[in-house]
Amino acid sequence: MIFLIDLSVLKPDVGLIAWTILIFALFWGLMAKFAFRPIINALKKRESDIQNSLDEAKRVREEMAKMKAENEELLAQAREERAKILKEAKEAGDRIVAEAKDKAKEEAKKIVTNAKEQIENQKMAAIVELKNQVGKISLEIAEKVIRKQLEGDKQQQAFVEELVKDLKLN
Repeated sequence: MIFLIDLSVLKPDVGLIAWTILIFALFWGLMAKFAFRPIINALKKRESDIQNSLDEAKRVREEMAKMKAENEELLAQAREERAKILKEAKEAGDRIVAEAKDKAKEEAKKIVTNAKEQIENQKMAAIVELKNQVGKISLEIAEKVIRKQLEGDKQQQAFVEELVKDLKLN
């Protein structure tokens, strides 16, 4: 045990220092050969993967921005198309309404014209009928008046001769 007491870390021996340096160098050599290269390779691979992921994310963001711009453009075109279709539909509707109004006016004008013609025809027919009846009544009255005035044959004979003379003159 005395020998162990003599061994102190604070007072290293040359042999201890040599063995420590040799073991330390051997340890670092083994670590460099078997541990550091795989760790460095893994770190480089990780760095490469991270950079690839960042590049991919940037590409995806750019693609998403491009797709968003295309979607906005398509949406704007769709809105324009919708507005155009609505405008055309409104114009077509207005045109149909205007045509219907014009047609209705023409039909109304035809109906009014036909009604006026029918009224005029009925008026003329009524006037003719009235004239005929007035003529008949006048003839009946005249016949009765003449019969009363011309009770004798001589007076009737003279009146008929006078009428015949008037007819020949006209």
